[in-house]
Amino acid sequence: MIRILSRGIAKKIKTVVPHHPVSEQVLAYSISFLLNTIFVILFSMLVSLFTGRYIETAIALFSYAIIRQASGGFHFESGWLCIVASTAAITAISFSNFGDSILIILTFLSLLIALVFSPSRIEKQTRIPKRYYPLLKVLSMVIISTSFLFGSSVVTTSFFVQSLTLIRYGKEVRTNL
Repeated sequence: MIRILSRGIAKKIKTVVPHHPVSEQVLAYSISFLLNTIFVILFSMLVSLFTGRYIETAIALFSYAIIRQASGGFHFESGWLCIVASTAAITAISFSNFGDSILIILTFLSLLIALVFSPSRIEKQTRIPKRYYPLLKVLSMVIISTSFLFGSSVVTTSFFVQSLTLIRYGKEVRTNL
């Protein structure tokens, strides 16, 4: 569904601006990422109206997005699967309520995962040259470290859940490290 919608929008853009140097396929690919983001935000905020966790959901969306930009992470093949899984995760994160000791443990685990795996799976998602990947690792760890300042279950859990998407397994580990 997302692919069809992305292709339709890209085709429409190319009819309006036919001589633009970006191909219709590249436009559709970029639009699909934009649509996924819009739908995750929209659906998460709609669910939050029913759960009463509007502020917590907004915080979860923001903190998850910030760390994701620096660290990368797993991508679903299906746009709709991404939207459903992300909306469910953000909704669950909005309900997180942990004590200080759990927050410290989650932050340290997130830092360890980021140290080992960040940035992860960004090669085809960014134009950032590989020589800057070590800086992205440091940036990811700095962002995660802000959990100590905020002391927020929602922020810490967002960072932890996002860090789990960095982990690579099996053959993927050998080819990406």
